[in-house]
Amino acid sequence: MHLWEELFLLSGDTVELLPLLENHIDLLWNASDHQEIWTYMATKIDSKEMLQSEINKAIEGRELGSQYPFAVLHKGKNEIVGSTRFLDISTANKSAEIGFTWYHPSVWRTNVNTQCKYLMLTHAFENWKLNRVFFKTDLRNIRSQEAIARLGAVKEGVLRQDRMISDGHIRDTVYFSILKEEWPNVKKHLLQKMIN
Repeated sequence: MHLWEELFLLSGDTVELLPLLENHIDLLWNASDHQEIWTYMATKIDSKEMLQSEINKAIEGRELGSQYPFAVLHKGKNEIVGSTRFLDISTANKSAEIGFTWYHPSVWRTNVNTQCKYLMLTHAFENWKLNRVFFKTDLRNIRSQEAIARLGAVKEGVLRQDRMISDGHIRDTVYFSILKEEWPNVKKHLLQKMIN
C-alpha cells in the first residue's frame, strides 16, 4: 500500500520539490557534475548514464511505494540544484528515511537544505502521520552529520562496517532520527532557522 495516491510536489519560499521524472536527466546532470558532491555518497555518480540508471531505479521504487524521489528546484535561480528523497518507506512501522540528498555546491551552506528538510518532515509527520523519520550518513562525512544535527535530529549510534559503497570502502554508518513527539519542537526550531 502506498502512502500517496498520485504524484505530489512540496513547495516553500526558496525551493520546490518536484516529483522526479525521467526528463529531469539533463538538468540533474548539470547540477551533479561536481566530484566533491559524491565524496561520501554510497553511490558515486560519474556519468550521465549512471545518473539515468539511478533516476530509473528511484522511479521504480516510487511505483513500488518504497521511496519517493524529488528533483530540487531553486525558485530564485529557476534551476534544478539537486535531489532528495524519502527512502525505506514502511507503512507497517510508520517510518521512513530521508536520504540520497545531494546539492550543487553553489547552494551548500544556504537555506536550501533546511527548507527541503522542513517541507519533507512536515509532510512525513503531518500528512503521512509517521512515527519516525531517520537519516543516515557516512561516519567520515562530518559536514553531513553536522547538517543533520542542526535540523534537531537525535544521533542514535553507529553501525560499524555497515555497507560496502561503490568505491569499495566499507562504510561505518551514523544514524539519526526524529520522532513524532519531537516534531513540534523541531518544527519550531526549523521555522526560526529559516527566518534568521
